[in-house]
Amino acid sequence: MIIIKGFNKAKELLSRQISWEYSTTPVRQTTRTGQSPDTELSVPGVVNLIIDDVRDKGDQALLDYTQKLDGAKLDSLEVSKQEITAAYNIIDKELIQALELAAGRIRSFHIACKRKDGVISIDEHLTQHIRPLDSVGLYIPGGTAAYPSTVLMMAIPAEVAGVKEIIMVSPPGKDGRIPAATLIAADIAQVKRIFKVGGAQAIAALAFGTESIPRVDKICGPGNVFVTLAKKTVYGIVAIDGLEGPSEIVIIADESANPAFCAADILAQAEHDAMASVILITNSAELVNQVDKEIKLQLGKLRRLAIATQAIETGMLVLVDNIDEAVELVNLFAPEHLSLMVSDAHSLVTKIHNAGCIFVGENSPVIMGDYIAGPSHVLPTGGSARFSSPLGVDDFFKVTNVIALDKPKMQQLSHPASVIAKAEGLDAHAQAIEKRMKAK
Repeated sequence: MIIIKGFNKAKELLSRQISWEYSTTPVRQTTRTGQSPDTELSVPGVVNLIIDDVRDKGDQALLDYTQKLDGAKLDSLEVSKQEITAAYNIIDKELIQALELAAGRIRSFHIACKRKDGVISIDEHLTQHIRPLDSVGLYIPGGTAAYPSTVLMMAIPAEVAGVKEIIMVSPPGKDGRIPAATLIAADIAQVKRIFKVGGAQAIAALAFGTESIPRVDKICGPGNVFVTLAKKTVYGIVAIDGLEGPSEIVIIADESANPAFCAADILAQAEHDAMASVILITNSAELVNQVDKEIKLQLGKLRRLAIATQAIETGMLVLVDNIDEAVELVNLFAPEHLSLMVSDAHSLVTKIHNAGCIFVGENSPVIMGDYIAGPSHVLPTGGSARFSSPLGVDDFFKVTNVIALDKPKMQQLSHPASVIAKAEGLDAHAQAIEKRMKAK
């Protein structure tokens, strides 16, 4: 961990916005028919090539990329009901019960947050019609790892909102299967259709549709740089939830904080990704030293040691004069996760303007939000908490404004509307109003 002393130095570093950038590192391209195996493209170049292939060739491109990139030769892209049933027989019952408990809490939270679909009347002339989206596509990272929690965190808000068709995609392992825990989570969350495809090709399939995979209205979910760039590329053709980057945690702590807890919470995010941002800000020099020692002690016990070590090397232990300075730094950084490990943690909540999710006190570690507390763990990253919100039930609704003026109201508003139209040099706009004003 890098130890930084002083508010101004920390502010200088954080104002550069510690976030990931889309790689332009050349990638050896060997996938497209007729293309030289020696051709090198940037990551954005590869993403664009894959999207074009899927748009042009549909399922065949998906099958080819799944074999070449994931090492799985598939006969069918869609997961069968038999595969889901089989998953229940190979997963520990305790995990199934835990997923069911988490699903219940997540569903209850989002039901409580749900806006009412229907019609909101502003007055007798103006209304808003609120409707769920017709279809969404959920991207679940996978391949060698299982992320059943991410399935629950995205599918349940969509289901609560009333989305008619929820499509899930996830890369298969070399055995051609999606991890059993992921399938069980999808079943618990009432996802009806699941496809064994990942990467940029999965995003392209959801955006354009193929013979097997339906086109959707919105794509949600985290992924690697290829997935994120693909989402950015197809935005406008479909909606997206955001561009999720590596995990982030900032801890504000004082002398009352438990250094072992602080270190454990830092490492929990560090093991996600080598590019994760892990930061502790405190007014206690003694805590800085204790947390640094605890991180080194706990780090060696992790299975994902190599990944966590890389994240820790760029992590920060920041020493400031007071907690108010820590709050100012947090609002500048706008972290995905903010943990308040101070003696009066609740008093800081209203001072935090920019954070994806706030975890209050040592009994509310980020891990509870990751799995079972209830709110979605799909959160804004890379400073986007300044203007973005966590994934929730509102992400799966759309609003249509309805204007229904009667003749007296139209005549009342016509002259000022015409004045504005003429000021903008739009004569046809003004004429469309004035024709009605003159009509009997």
